Amino acid sequence: MLQNWYLHFNPVAFSIFGIDVHWYGIAYITALLSAFYFAKFFIKHDKRFGQIMPEKLEVYFIYMELGIILGARIGYVLIYSPERLDYLTHPWQIFNPFGADGKFVGISGMSYHGGIVGFMIGSFLYAKIKKENLLNYLDVMALSVPLAYIFGRVGNFLNHELYGRIIPPHSLWEPFGIYINGALRYPSQLIEAFLEGIVVFLIVWWSKKYVCFAGGLIAVYGMIYSLMRFLAEFYREPDVQMGFYGALSMGQILSLVMFAFALLLFVILKNRPQELKSKNRILEKSAN
Repeated sequence: MLQNWYLHFNPVAFSIFGIDVHWYGIAYITALLSAFYFAKFFIKHDKRFGQIMPEKLEVYFIYMELGIILGARIGYVLIYSPERLDYLTHPWQIFNPFGADGKFVGISGMSYHGGIVGFMIGSFLYAKIKKENLLNYLDVMALSVPLAYIFGRVGNFLNHELYGRIIPPHSLWEPFGIYINGALRYPSQLIEAFLEGIVVFLIVWWSKKYVCFAGGLIAVYGMIYSLMRFLAEFYREPDVQMGFYGALSMGQILSLVMFAFALLLFVILKNRPQELKSKNRILEKSAN
């Protein structure tokens, strides 16, 4: 029954006035909300983030979540959508939830890497407008996002999307495969939930004891997520309109780019001038 999951599970959770509400949409909202509550927990119980007030965090999340949603959608259109030229000439259609017949069909297609760009832009705008320390907020998000991200990948699984590659015969993965259109495939969405969510969180949490400079945790998150995403892509079927670029998928290429930026950020922050490092002594003491 587990292998024939998609034959029995309806991705539509319920309907309201003829509008279908998908489990993926519920999972996406749950991910955003859970990230907020995880962040509230960390600023309350970890002295490292004691300078972030709950009321300020609430305002920050408005900027951050808008950035994620806008960035994820625009990123998908620019990177993955075969209709990108149509969207660029009719940009109002990017967020149009209605089909050509006027029926509500929702908004399909979100890009993680586009969401990261939107997240960084939203965070930067908040810090600039509110005159807050950007790196402190990014560090608390490095701990909060991975656990919340699990909901997003589970949402992909429930929505019958981003499925895995075909499992080779006699593989140890066969008992865990999911039949999709008659082919037994890896449960890649759940693999990603584990690698990109649980594993990333555990490593970032562990590094918190050793990476004490501001901005270090978000750099670690960027590097570890990129590595886990690169690995997970070996189990995931590339988008049909994209295919492979040599031996790599687009997700792997973007992950390599993200890793390079995160590594550069880590090196720059770790080697800042000594007078700037001295401002982090309180942070280092609280982290230890």
